[in-house]
Amino acid sequence: MSNEKPAPEEDLPEQLRIRREKRAALIADGIEPYPVSVPRTKSLLAVRNEHANLEMDSASGITESLAGRIIFKRDTGKLCFATLREGDGTELQAMFSLDKIGQASIDSWKSAIDLGDIVSVTGEIISSKRGELSILAASWQLAAKSLRPLPNDHKPMSEETRVRMRYVDLIVRPEARANARLRPRLMKSLRDTFAKADFIEVETPMLQVMHGGATARPFKSFSNAYNMDLYLRIAPELFLKRCVIGGIERVFEINRNFRNEGADSSHSPEFAMIESYQAYGDWQSIADLTRTLVQNAAMAVAGSHVVTHHDGRTVDFGGSWREISLYEAVSQGVGQSVSALTPIAELKTIATKLGIKSDPKWITGKLTEEIFEHVAKDQLIAPTFVMGFPVDTSPLVRTHRELPGVAERWDLYVDGFELATGYSELIDPVIQRERLIEQSSLGAKGDLEAMQVDEDFLRAMEFGMPPMGGMGMGVDRLLMALTGLGIRETILFPLVKPEID
Repeated sequence: MSNEKPAPEEDLPEQLRIRREKRAALIADGIEPYPVSVPRTKSLLAVRNEHANLEMDSASGITESLAGRIIFKRDTGKLCFATLREGDGTELQAMFSLDKIGQASIDSWKSAIDLGDIVSVTGEIISSKRGELSILAASWQLAAKSLRPLPNDHKPMSEETRVRMRYVDLIVRPEARANARLRPRLMKSLRDTFAKADFIEVETPMLQVMHGGATARPFKSFSNAYNMDLYLRIAPELFLKRCVIGGIERVFEINRNFRNEGADSSHSPEFAMIESYQAYGDWQSIADLTRTLVQNAAMAVAGSHVVTHHDGRTVDFGGSWREISLYEAVSQGVGQSVSALTPIAELKTIATKLGIKSDPKWITGKLTEEIFEHVAKDQLIAPTFVMGFPVDTSPLVRTHRELPGVAERWDLYVDGFELATGYSELIDPVIQRERLIEQSSLGAKGDLEAMQVDEDFLRAMEFGMPPMGGMGMGVDRLLMALTGLGIRETILFPLVKPEID
């Protein structure tokens, strides 16, 4: 969204002013610059496929009406050339000959049409003397007049401009079009993998009466109809667990989450998330499912478990993946033994030595995780399961079967960022209530990310929740892992601040 106000005609830059004058001239001549429809019999791609073997300097004898955006234009005396491009990036040459379309039409083409305009061309499909598949125009019609010039190769758009004006990015940059088409293939792969494992896809509320399912700061809204505060969801977890309680034993959702937190190369306030829950599973079975999801996605996107990033670097998602202990990684990183029982005072001393500025409100587990990220996460390039997180930062997770103070939770790291997280879920409603009350007390002390006590969820648990494993994975981050792009490139229209006059 822009706060930019339309400038008076006389204040417009020259190129914008000239294009508006051309629009006005067309209207004055009785020509509609934005018609309701134009002739189009086939796509450029279909024509390229059908006439791929047309011999050089020959005619097909077939007439078509084709449409596309002009991305190249060369005008000479009696013969003009243009390159048409359609949405998928397919291009085709259009030729305009004086003897075919007449003086008035070719003059109008030269004077009225600019780069970026969308046109319809009707004519015979031919191969030029140079062997270029082309349409030889018998007539043409303007489909949409572009009032702004496209960026050119001499002055490409900045990353900020590409994100802000994605519609232009899609027009001019093949990589942007390719990235936009990766996501549907990825989503189909994810859903196919879940379907083969007998999971059912559901949709759960995005507007919630209380935020829960993760420790994150929510966006707050207000319902006029119900006269109450509402929250944009930070996670679908508590509703998906209700599904499992109700008998949907293998369930997943792919949808949007919202977190009122910082934005950087791997974080966005609005993002797509996969969450899945499997009755009678645990953190190990859900890790196997996650690996299968990622590996199948790599095959769908790249045709191999080895993917090539946009900068040419390769990442191998094949085989089994490394597992490391979070506390062992911290111990190695700081040069002394650290466990879930290490006092917070000792952790604060370690953090100070590392130059970590700790928040006084941080609990023991939060400080441990901050130390881990400082000393270890940047080294986790190949897919790695980091196993065993602090219980006090994992309020919805079962306690480890053997290690006190540790939860059966893993985080999957790729390229130094967290891609997914998985758990053996806590199913005891009494312990869950204690955990949520503890979270609520943290919230009362000023922790804006702490969960609230969800009485309806606890009531649902009291009907009996089967043992289960659960997993959450960012779709945008999965695309990052497969392409090496930042999160603002994997989201088609990421949130950006309004332009300032």
